[in-house]
Amino acid sequence: MGQRGGIGLGRLFGVDIRLDFTLIIVFFLVATNLGEGTLPEWHPDWSPGLVWAVAIGAAVLFFASVVLHELAHALVAKAQGIPVKSITLFMLGGVAQIERDPATPRGEFAMAIVGPLTSIAIGVLCMALGGAGLRMSADSFAQHPSEALREVGPLATLLLWLGPLNLVLGVFNLIPGFPLDGGRVFRSILWAITGDKARASTWAGLTGRLFGGLLLALGVLMAFGSVFPIVGGGLAQGIWFMLIGWYLGGAAQASVEQVTVHDALKDVVVRTLMLTRFDTVDRRVSVEHFVREHVMGSDQRCFPVTSDGRFVGLLSLSDVRAARGEWGSTEVGALMTPAERIGTVLPEASAADALDDLARRDVDQLAVVDAGGELVGLLRRRDILQWLSLHPPARGSDRPRSGPLVGAVPHSR
Repeated sequence: MGQRGGIGLGRLFGVDIRLDFTLIIVFFLVATNLGEGTLPEWHPDWSPGLVWAVAIGAAVLFFASVVLHELAHALVAKAQGIPVKSITLFMLGGVAQIERDPATPRGEFAMAIVGPLTSIAIGVLCMALGGAGLRMSADSFAQHPSEALREVGPLATLLLWLGPLNLVLGVFNLIPGFPLDGGRVFRSILWAITGDKARASTWAGLTGRLFGGLLLALGVLMAFGSVFPIVGGGLAQGIWFMLIGWYLGGAAQASVEQVTVHDALKDVVVRTLMLTRFDTVDRRVSVEHFVREHVMGSDQRCFPVTSDGRFVGLLSLSDVRAARGEWGSTEVGALMTPAERIGTVLPEASAADALDDLARRDVDQLAVVDAGGELVGLLRRRDILQWLSLHPPARGSDRPRSGPLVGAVPHSR
């Protein structure tokens, strides 16, 4: 899932918080469900203005609690030295964009379990604070919640709605289906037992696909009129279950493929895959000359730029298109990406680490430089894909054969 779109909300503990546009739909549905159904039923004496103020406030606080859930993951990841790019709220919850998985089962367990525990803690706290204003016991409240809620004010009502929702969120995420937090906990345990992360990922991914398929099937049955204990039924509920099931199944498969590809590349060095025969261009030539003499008749899409034989940057065709109309008066050096801003990799580096770097930087190639800083090659995303197509991951009883997924897999719910 891309993380570039949406609206930036700010930074917390060095992590960008973003809002995906799909969240607007869910925010509207949550607020409308509260404002037109739940709150008028609980408080028929409230004015429409108060009802909608509480409904909107509840929706805002719910998504704030999702941010706290994801932020807990991010902080544990940062404590382990793992970079965290952002947290994005979207239609089905939140995603912490964590650049790589923890290096040990213990680290994975800690990072995974903290999210559900945070949601459960928020739920318990909200229930305790909201329940302080109730005039009946907890057992009576559980049996007659509507009657009890009519006696409390707006703040207590909001907390008593938000608390159970966070408890459900925390418990749901403990289900051992990858990539839910419970699936990551399950993987960490299997990883610790077997010592094989790829095998553990395969089995955790299988549980994720099975759980996603179960939700999808339940959603279809609900949409056609079936009603189930606890989860209920109806068309809207069924569509929601189908969306969650479809997302979880796809995310589980993508996560397994990512680990499988990484495992296939971990013993391959960049020197094996890098492009060594490529055209370079001097930074002082015009863009018009560059296009005529270098681009036309070539399938190369990215060109190293030199100055007196020294590597100073990279120029892509997209850079050239940005200056269309001024090619004759613009030098290549004015459009290139300077060398200090370009990702570089050593020839002896692992191709798996290079793939992670490509995904992290969201670029299609890295400059390969030796220990002395001399450019010796280019590593392109398509070269990695071609190698994988010729050397597919081994197919065994405990490891699927699947196509490569190039890109970081987010920690998601």
